[in-house]
Amino acid sequence: MAELRSFIFLDRLQPQTMSYMGSTVKGALPRADMASLIIEVAPGLDIEPLTDVALKYAEVQAGILVVERQYGYLEVHGPTGQVKAAGDAVLQALGADPDQATRPQVLASRIVTMLDRQHAFLINRNKAGSMALPGESLFVLEMAPASYAILATNEAEKAAAIKVVDFRMIGATGRVYLSGKESDVRQAADAAEAALRAAR
Repeated sequence: MAELRSFIFLDRLQPQTMSYMGSTVKGALPRADMASLIIEVAPGLDIEPLTDVALKYAEVQAGILVVERQYGYLEVHGPTGQVKAAGDAVLQALGADPDQATRPQVLASRIVTMLDRQHAFLINRNKAGSMALPGESLFVLEMAPASYAILATNEAEKAAAIKVVDFRMIGATGRVYLSGKESDVRQAADAAEAALRAAR
């Protein structure tokens, strides 16, 4: 029986979150304001039959299908009702409900104010999103399971006028980098952490 590590429903993909995800997906590209479902399971290969169920049961498109060491990841998107139907079918196949998903654990949460120009340069060398600029504030967040990074990012973007610099939702842990004015970054940080607490 597969372990359900996450079952994350996003009612509306936010523009930056969607664009960042779209820069790395190898499947169908999502659009802003679409609903999205992210599922993480262990062992990793168990995501394959679950993908089959989701795609055959509902009119959704798959953006991400990854088996990474011991974990498997699936992201599907589309109209809200179809995404929910796909999720229900996957849960039925697993014999599980969303409350059985692993609760997110925050491993690190920090705000750096007045970012130094060298620090900004180093962050920007490996990013795929917006640039963190000198003088901005930077929020960094790390959690497990990794897939909760997209939930934290999406909810932070809903709450404040920040820039999505980076988020990693695959691997041993998830990571989020957001930048902007200090007041906005603090508001975004509060929203991201609140979303993770609510997922418990």
